[in-house]
Amino acid sequence: MRPRVYIDGQVGTTGLQIRERLAGRDDVEILAIDEARRKDPSARAELLRSAAVAILCLPDDAAREAVALAADSETRLLDASTAHRVAEGWVYGLPELGPGQREAIRDARRVSNPGCYPTGVILLLRPLIEAKLVSAEAPIAVHALSGYSGGGRAMIERWEDAAVGLEGLPFEAPYALEREHKHVPEMTRYAGLARAPHFVPAVGPFRCGMRVEIPLHAALLASDASPLRIHEALAARYRDEPFVRVPSLAESQAGDERALDPRALNGTNAIELRVFPNPVGHVLLVALLDNLGKGAAGAAVQNLNLMLGMAETAGLVEPLPAASAA
Repeated sequence: MRPRVYIDGQVGTTGLQIRERLAGRDDVEILAIDEARRKDPSARAELLRSAAVAILCLPDDAAREAVALAADSETRLLDASTAHRVAEGWVYGLPELGPGQREAIRDARRVSNPGCYPTGVILLLRPLIEAKLVSAEAPIAVHALSGYSGGGRAMIERWEDAAVGLEGLPFEAPYALEREHKHVPEMTRYAGLARAPHFVPAVGPFRCGMRVEIPLHAALLASDASPLRIHEALAARYRDEPFVRVPSLAESQAGDERALDPRALNGTNAIELRVFPNPVGHVLLVALLDNLGKGAAGAAVQNLNLMLGMAETAGLVEPLPAASAA
């Protein structure tokens, strides 16, 4: 029998993207709830409890409610909300996090799908902290630019409302400046930081895509942390990863004005990590990814594949070429 998968919140932005990636696959059976009953707890509970894996594409409180509805069942849970990313008893669903993470995801009953911003931050910083090229105590600043789909239905409707007129905005719009963004706790924990980074998110006048920038002042780097060593640490860590590419230093510096287009990897489950040296010793780290791909729905399908013991790349865009070692 094909394993049964239920997407609780299938009409939301992430839920729709997951369904699109699973469409046409004959190795899973997708359970669907009657539209008239999609908010009925008893109908949801029946489907949650009858699935091999339930993917929660819900606001945080609703995700917690779904976990309670599935309690004492055999259903394994994959939560795409923020609710359980740093919760005890949940495995963080970033296979590239480090040795053993894939196995932990395969065996877990409860997996939390990573956030889009943290995916870029963690994959850039964690290898450098583990290699002691950057101190865990370093005061880190992160600037990230996302397409407006990252804010869910409310933000999409606002940005696409002709009366509001944001789609043609000729600049990015920083937001959440007055509060700690909900993604900061997972950035801090899984990047291996001893203190929360100063995170400055922004939205741009495009639907999908993401660019994460981490400027590392020379004073934050270890004495032997040259741009080449930083690049080598990232390239070595992700050399065998199907969805992570680390271009060479030369390739990164050879780009033009469009080289860091946050939309460059849209429609894929890929993430690209770049290193830019500065003549006075500073280094800029940059990640490019699709906020709805590797940052959300693509990552969920990757985790689902692992949880079901299937090929990790099934239903996802073909992997990028191997990372360059130079």
